[in-house]
Amino acid sequence: MKAALLEEFNQPLNVTTTRDPVLPDDGVMVRVDTCGVCRSDWHGWKGTNPLIDRPHVPGHEFAGEVVAVGPACKHIRVGDRVTAPVIMGCGQCHTCRQGQLTICDTQHVIGFTGWGAFAELVAVPYADTNVVVLPDTMGYDVAAALGCRTTTAFAAVVDRAAVKAGETLAVHGCGGVGLSAVSIGAAVGATVIAVDIVEDKFKLAKEAGATHIVNAAKVDNVAEVIRELSGGGANASIEALGVTETFHNSLRCLAKFGRHVQIGQPLDEHAVPPLPLLETIYYRQLSVMGSRGLSAHRFPALFALIAAGRLDMQRLIKNRITLEQASDVFVQMNNHEDVGITLIESI
Repeated sequence: MKAALLEEFNQPLNVTTTRDPVLPDDGVMVRVDTCGVCRSDWHGWKGTNPLIDRPHVPGHEFAGEVVAVGPACKHIRVGDRVTAPVIMGCGQCHTCRQGQLTICDTQHVIGFTGWGAFAELVAVPYADTNVVVLPDTMGYDVAAALGCRTTTAFAAVVDRAAVKAGETLAVHGCGGVGLSAVSIGAAVGATVIAVDIVEDKFKLAKEAGATHIVNAAKVDNVAEVIRELSGGGANASIEALGVTETFHNSLRCLAKFGRHVQIGQPLDEHAVPPLPLLETIYYRQLSVMGSRGLSAHRFPALFALIAAGRLDMQRLIKNRITLEQASDVFVQMNNHEDVGITLIESI
């Protein structure tokens, strides 16, 4: 098959012909139509994700058609139009039986623990539990754009922070996952305050449904500005970058009993930030949560927002590229110059 191989960290991917993946007994083989380029892929390309062994095929935000089914897979058929969550639980352990597939101890992570979808074919294990058949009206581009960014944002805004109509949601970082959080917050009826430092992203945030924009590079105190805009503090706040400064801004912008959700992946020195425990968290009784991925059984609720016209993924898709151009997007991500969602469509 044709695939983009990661052979050296921080170097261009090698688009070449390589072996086809092996069909899992409990899985399916999918011919990839479209795949998103995500910041999580960038982390792997930089060499900061310990799950990756080289040579490796990145890519986890895929959509395509099932072309083969393993003998132990009972519910997915050849010809089904499908996607799958990036984090796939085994379906058998205690946490999976409780519906919490994203914290399964034996989880498979597409494009990380196994080869991903920057390729013509991708093998998907645990298919009956994890593979999601697409609605007939949903195109492959929208399904891939949902990827881990929109599904992760949905889990963070709707399931973890439980944002309600009339509340205020702050979103720190307007990359792909941040813009998705803005869109979903607006879709559930929240007032959304979007924070970033890149001017090109503010227009997208407005289009996605942000009520207010805060340019963190032009104000002295981001948290204070958000508290003023929200009349006392945001009810919920999403950190979508994985950076210590924005983590602290997220905590400090909250109202009492506010909910912080961490969806940006903190690495290196950002993985162990100092916590303002007494004054910020303890006295103000804040909730601090992490959120990573979305279990397959929650996809229909996300699809319903789209079907109802409350969430428009097309407006977040800003770049459609070939497989050979994926490395260029990673270079843009080095300086947060990527804007909107990028999809690989010519594989």
